[in-house]
Amino acid sequence: MAAEENECPKFQLSQQGSDHVRSWELESVLAGRKLSFVARLDDQYVCPACGGVILNPHQTGCGHIFCAKCIRIFIENGDTSKCPFDDILIKPEEVFQDNCCKREVLNLEVYCTNSPACTQKVTLCNLQDHLKACQYEALQCSNPGCTDILLRKNLTDHQRSLCPFRTEFCRYCKKPYPVTQLPDHEKTSCPEAEVQCPNKCSHMVKRHKLKDHADECPEVETDCIYKKYGCTVRDKRGQVKVHEYTEFSHHVLLVLDSNSKLMEQVDQLQQDLAVQQGELKERNLLVSSLNREVSKCDSTLSAIQRSVEEQREHVSSVKRELQDLRGVLEAELAKEELAALRASLDSLRQQVAMTQSLREHLGALGQTCQRHTRLLDIHVEQLQCNEQRFRQLESTSYDGKLIWKVHDYHRKKEAGTPLNSPPFYTSRSGYKLSARVYPGGEGAARGTHLSLYVMLMRGDFDSLLPWPFRQNVTLTVLDQSGSRNHINCSFTPDTASESFRRPTSENNSALGFPRFISHGELEAPRNAVYIRDDTLFIKVKVDTTGLEDL
Repeated sequence: MAAEENECPKFQLSQQGSDHVRSWELESVLAGRKLSFVARLDDQYVCPACGGVILNPHQTGCGHIFCAKCIRIFIENGDTSKCPFDDILIKPEEVFQDNCCKREVLNLEVYCTNSPACTQKVTLCNLQDHLKACQYEALQCSNPGCTDILLRKNLTDHQRSLCPFRTEFCRYCKKPYPVTQLPDHEKTSCPEAEVQCPNKCSHMVKRHKLKDHADECPEVETDCIYKKYGCTVRDKRGQVKVHEYTEFSHHVLLVLDSNSKLMEQVDQLQQDLAVQQGELKERNLLVSSLNREVSKCDSTLSAIQRSVEEQREHVSSVKRELQDLRGVLEAELAKEELAALRASLDSLRQQVAMTQSLREHLGALGQTCQRHTRLLDIHVEQLQCNEQRFRQLESTSYDGKLIWKVHDYHRKKEAGTPLNSPPFYTSRSGYKLSARVYPGGEGAARGTHLSLYVMLMRGDFDSLLPWPFRQNVTLTVLDQSGSRNHINCSFTPDTASESFRRPTSENNSALGFPRFISHGELEAPRNAVYIRDDTLFIKVKVDTTGLEDL
C-alpha cells in the first residue's frame, strides 16, 4: 500500500472549506474533461448519488462511499442529510477520505482526454504527467498579446515562425522587438541602421551619425573660409573646396587687401591716440588749476566759519542780557497781570456754567423733538394707509368687472413672481374676487406662457351669499391697437372644488389657465398689440346673471 502511495506523490491533499471534506488536485485538472476508461468501470467506483466517477472518494459513518462533491452537498444541508441507501443521518465528524478506494481508482487505465487524436493509454494517476507532454493538448500561445490556441505539437513552430506577436532581434542594433514593429523600427528609428544622406550625397550613414556627417557632407552648402576677407562664394562643400584650391591667388589678394586696410586702421588709431594724449595733458593742467582754486576756497571757508562762530557767541551774549531784562520786567508787571487773570478766570467760569445750562436745555429739546418725530412717523404711516385704502376703494369695481393695468411687464416677467390685482365685487354686497397673473409663467409653463388665474376672497357679506360660487368667469388680455382682437378664455366653476366654496382664510386657491397665451403670441402678435409702453391690460368679467343684490 505504501508503494502505491509513493507512485503518485503529485496528487496532494489540501484543506478547503470544511475540516471533513478534502479537495484533491486531480479534480481541478480533470474539470471540463471527459474520462474514458479502457475497461468497463465497476459499480464500486461509481458515486451512487450523482452517477459519476468517484475521483475523490469519501466514506460516511454508515460505510458508504461518495464523491467529494456529493459529500459537500450532504454536509451543507446540515441535520437533514441522510444516506440514500440506509436512511441513516450523515454526520460531518464521521466522514473521512477513503484512501484505499482512491488508490484503486488511480490505478485504473484510461484513454488520453485528447482522444481520438491521441491514442495513448495511461493509468489515471499518470494522466496529469501525460497531459503535460501530450502533443494533442490545446495550449494558448505564450507570446504577449497573442490569443491563438494551438496543439502542443504546433505551438513551437507557431511561436518561432508564425505568431505575429513573436519577438525578433533587429539586424542593426541587435535589440529585441515584436515582429510587427520591427520593419517600422528599422525604417524610422533604429540608430544603427544605415540611411541615405538627406542631402543626397553618395554616402550611406548610420542614423545616429547623421548630425556628424552634416559637418563633412560634400552636398551641404557652406561659405568659403575666406569669407571674413571678403570672398562671397557660397556653394556645396565639394564645390567650395575646389573653389578654395583654384582661387588661391585671388584669396591671397583679398588677404593682402584686408591687411592693408588693417594697417590704415592702425595708423588712424595711432593718430587718434596722439590727439587724445594731447587732450589728456590739457585736462591734467586744468585739474591742477582747479585744485589750486579749491585750496583758496578752503582757506576762505575756514575764515567764514571762524566769523560765524564769533557771531554765534555774540548772539548768545545778547540772549542772556535779554533774559535778565525780561526777569526784571516780569517782577514789576506780575501784580497787575495777576488781577487781570483772576477777573478773566471768573468770567470764564460764568461762561462755562451758562454753556452747561444751555447743553441740558438742548438735550431736553432733543428728546422732545424725537417724540414729535415718532408721532409724525405714525401719522405719515397712517396717512399712507389711508391713501392706499382710498386708491383701492377708488379703483374697486362693484359690477363684476375688473380692468387691471400691469406696468413694467418685461421686468416682472424676468422676476418670475406672481402679481395680484386689486379686489373687485359682483355688487356692493356681492362676492369678492381678485386676479393673479404670472408674467413669466408658472410650473410647466414657466418661460413659455403667461399664466392667468382668478381667486375668491373672504368678503364682508359672505354669510348672506349662496355657496358654492357658480357664476361663469371670463379672463381676457386686451388688444391695445383698436382692432379688438382680444384673447378670451372662460370657465364654469366646479362646484365640488374647494376653490369655489366659502373662503375660510384670506383667499381660496387660484384657478385659471397656466398656458393662457404663449410669450411669442403675446409679445409679437400679427394683428394686435397686447403690450404697449411695457404695459399689459387684463380684464376679468363675472357673469352676474341670476345674482340678486341684497
